[in-house]
Amino acid sequence: MTRFAQQLLDWFDQHGRKTLPWQTDKTPYRVWVSEIMLQQTQVATVIPYYEKFLDRFPSVDKLAMATEDEVLHLWTGLGYYARARNLHATAKKVMQEHNGEFPATVEELETLPGIGRSTAGAVIAICHGTYAAILDGNVKRVLARHFAIDGWPGKPHTLKLLWERAESLTPHDRTADYTQAIMDLGATVCTRSKPNCAVCPYLKSCSARKNDTIDLYPGKKPKKVMPVKSTVMLIAELNGNVLLQKRPSKGLWGGLWSFPECDSAEAIDSLLQSLNLEEQQRAIFPGFRHTFSHYHLDITPISITIRETNRIAEPAAEMWFNVTAPQSVGLTKPVTRILAEWPNPRTL
Repeated sequence: MTRFAQQLLDWFDQHGRKTLPWQTDKTPYRVWVSEIMLQQTQVATVIPYYEKFLDRFPSVDKLAMATEDEVLHLWTGLGYYARARNLHATAKKVMQEHNGEFPATVEELETLPGIGRSTAGAVIAICHGTYAAILDGNVKRVLARHFAIDGWPGKPHTLKLLWERAESLTPHDRTADYTQAIMDLGATVCTRSKPNCAVCPYLKSCSARKNDTIDLYPGKKPKKVMPVKSTVMLIAELNGNVLLQKRPSKGLWGGLWSFPECDSAEAIDSLLQSLNLEEQQRAIFPGFRHTFSHYHLDITPISITIRETNRIAEPAAEMWFNVTAPQSVGLTKPVTRILAEWPNPRTL
C-alpha cells in the first residue's frame, strides 16, 4: 500500500463519514442510486431525494416496474434528468438481461445506461471490496492539487494523467474504505473554494499548498460565450387546471411535463387555435432566465384563462394538471417555478 493511501485511510478512520444513508446497507442497487444522484450534486441536496426514492423503490425490480412519470416525479428538482431516465433504463436491463443482479465487473457495469467508468468503479469497490479506481469531481480535485496536474480535467491528456494516478494509488486492501475516503476528503476538506488545508492528511506533501497555487487546480474549463434563446410558455387555465404537454423522451427536459410553447407573444393566438382553445382573459408573469449547461433560455410565461371546452387532453401526451391537487408526474423547473407563483400574475 502506498504512503498516500495509508495516510488517507488513517484520516478516514478518524474523520470519514460512515453514516450516510447509502453507507448503512451497501448493496449494489443502493450504492448505484447514490452514485448517480451524487453526480454534479452535493450530498446535502441528495440525501432527502435519496431517502424518498429508496422508500418508493427499495429494490431494482420495483424501480424497473415503475412508470417513467413516477421516476421523474421523484427526481423533480434534482436536475440533469437524463440521469433519472438512465437509472430507469438500467433497472429494466438488470431485470431483463442480468436476472435482477448487478454485474460484478467494471466492464460489464459500463455497458449499462448512464454508468461510466468512475461510477462502475465505485459500485465494485464499495460493494465488493474489489480493486477498482474512481475519478469523480472530488477525486480529480484532490489529485490535481496534490500532484500539481495541470490542465482542465475535461481534456483527454489531463484526464489520462488523473486516471493513471487514481489507478496507481488505489490499494488492493481496504479498497472500499479508500474509495469512500478520497471522495470524503474532496467533499469536506479539499473543497472547491476555501479548502481546510490545516486538517488535511496531505498538509505537508500537497504540491499546490506548498506552492500557494491551490486556486490553479484543477484547471478551469475554457470559457465560451453562452448563446441566449427565448420562448413563450402558455399557461392555459380552466377551473384550476393547467394544460401540460409531455416532452419527447430524448432532448431538452426529456420525458418531463411542461407548458405548450411558441416563439413569441404574437404567436400565442395561433397556438391557442392549434390547441382548439378559446381565450377568456389574459395575464402575464414576469419573464425570467433559465440557464442550461450550453445556453440561456429567456422565458415569458403568459397566463390565459380559457372558456369551457369539450377538448380532451390527448392521452399520454397531454394532461390537465390540477394545481391544488397535483398529479405525481415529473415537471420541468420552469413549470414548478411558475406554479409556485400561481395565481398571482399581472392582469393585462
